[in-house]
Amino acid sequence: MPNLSFKLTTLAQWSEVVKTLIPHLTRPILLLKGNLGAGKTTFTKELVSQLGSTDPVSSPTYALVNTYQTAKGKIYHFDLYRLNSLEEVYGIGIEEYLDEPGAFCIIEWPEVFESELDQGNFHELKIENTQQFRDVFFN
Repeated sequence: MPNLSFKLTTLAQWSEVVKTLIPHLTRPILLLKGNLGAGKTTFTKELVSQLGSTDPVSSPTYALVNTYQTAKGKIYHFDLYRLNSLEEVYGIGIEEYLDEPGAFCIIEWPEVFESELDQGNFHELKIENTQQFRDVFFN
């Protein structure tokens, strides 16, 4: 699996990043990491759009999970920021979403749950903000 990196200076560049990444999204789970305001939801909006969904995309901070429909199947978008324990994560039924055949799961703030995932079963996208750039790392 390739390790890819990008340096973004504008939000419009997310389109090219997503276009480049789509062929590499071969695993059913994508972990999104980055500080508040890094661009995790902006990335997800672009990804969902490029995968052919017209569903509105928003951060699932309070809903915890949003569902988007594409021609290739469902995308589940999680935000685990407000969850503090594995018990809380399992309490939202995350394993049912992750086990759904054909579903693609995007997990923002995955740190509370990451240890439960099989190493070879997910990708990671890390976004680092600097004053002038967003550095994006994918593996």
